Amino acid sequence: MSATGTLAGSGRESESAPYSVPRGPIWLLRDIWAEGTRHLRATIRNPDLLVFAALQPIMFVVLFVYVFGGAIQIPGYRTYQQFVVPGIFAQTVVFGSAFTGIGIAEDMQKGFIDRLRSLPMYQPAVLIGRTWSDLLRNAFTFVIMMVVGLIVGFRLEGGIINSLLATLLLLAFAFAFSWIQAWIGLSVKSVEAANSAGFIWMFPMTFVSSAFVSTESMPRWLAKAAEVNPFTIVTNAVRALYNGHPVGNDVWWSILWALGLTAVFSALSFRKFQNTSK
Repeated sequence: MSATGTLAGSGRESESAPYSVPRGPIWLLRDIWAEGTRHLRATIRNPDLLVFAALQPIMFVVLFVYVFGGAIQIPGYRTYQQFVVPGIFAQTVVFGSAFTGIGIAEDMQKGFIDRLRSLPMYQPAVLIGRTWSDLLRNAFTFVIMMVVGLIVGFRLEGGIINSLLATLLLLAFAFAFSWIQAWIGLSVKSVEAANSAGFIWMFPMTFVSSAFVSTESMPRWLAKAAEVNPFTIVTNAVRALYNGHPVGNDVWWSILWALGLTAVFSALSFRKFQNTSK
């Protein structure tokens, strides 16, 4: 009898029968949900992670608003808060995406990725579940940041609809960056390397931008680099929406950047995942 046959007289499949992966979009969504909720449950059981994730952006708000705010005047904005808080929102969600790479590197180091690869499930669900769960965690941190921003004097001068659009744009950008971090987490050999590789390039990207000061105050060569920085483009877009200013083409460029980064790095991440541990 073959290994995939039935046991004589029992009608049951042999214990050595190979698993078959359930097919169809419903099973894919179920696998994504199972993997995503696993990460969310782990986050709830480790509240220290959320606390420290929220403390860093709060410190940035206090530092820039109360230490530098009195010395920086931005034409066209009622207060420095109206200019800088949207930039800190953008920085917060981008920095928050680093947890994706760190979490994936930790799962790989512990051998958990190998266990998931052996299960009868859609393999892309492992990465999709991780990224959407980290997006929800990023959204939670953003809510805290919005409350802090309102406390220090930031106001939604562009109205509720524009503010919702700005928030969705920020979260779409955060989701795109989670895929960059997923690729990094799959490419490095340790959690420590994922932590370093995930953050080291984000600091120049966020500070050489319009997040904290106008690019007009920078040396011309640096201003040119800042103006083509995708982080500057999305920051300008959400700042204009929150403040009710003309947005120009920044919103459309931000959407294209978010879609492009998601498409490219999700494809790279899926390919890297398939080749990992083989």
